[in-house]
Amino acid sequence: MLAIVDYGVGNLYSLASSLKCIGVEHAVVSAPEALRRADRIILPGVGAFGDAARKLEESGMREALLQEARSGKPLLGICLGMQLLFDRSFEYGEHPGLGLISGEVCPLIDDIAPGLKVPHIGWNRLDVLRDDPLFRYFGSGRHVYYVHSFYAKRCDESVLATSEYSVPVTGVVRSGSVYGTQFHPEKSGEAGLCLLRAFAEMEEGGQ
Repeated sequence: MLAIVDYGVGNLYSLASSLKCIGVEHAVVSAPEALRRADRIILPGVGAFGDAARKLEESGMREALLQEARSGKPLLGICLGMQLLFDRSFEYGEHPGLGLISGEVCPLIDDIAPGLKVPHIGWNRLDVLRDDPLFRYFGSGRHVYYVHSFYAKRCDESVLATSEYSVPVTGVVRSGSVYGTQFHPEKSGEAGLCLLRAFAEMEEGGQ
């Protein structure tokens, strides 16, 4: 069973609908003990980093996620859920993340070309830099859907794919069995379903 973490900051309906579409058994869970019974975990999220990090802590999900990820259970963070995987974020101050992937989440506006809009919203080409089981059904150059104002930096060793927005935007990351996508697979049509299908087939260790 695949667990979708509900901690009050995710658009869960679209994600659950996408998993149902590809025939993946799943459950939306809000209790830490439910993560231990799951085979795989998805951490979604929209909104502000600091607020989301606080809700993870208050719900008991922070420690449960750390324990399950460190055991080798596949974990996928989506959008804000991906950003929470990093060491820290500089969104309206400085906030600690889960520290499962080395790097920092920084304002996009500081690095992109003048005149480009923030948030970065819409479809963008995803260029795969490293082969990985997550791309089992996915070819480089397909388009995916982004909605974000911050992005991951100083994480080169974990980056699997990027999208160009005058700078390379970190699109997919991996550290062990922990994955993250800055874009929304559940809003990315067939391309996103391909990624979700591959993740749903992952075993411990990300194979």
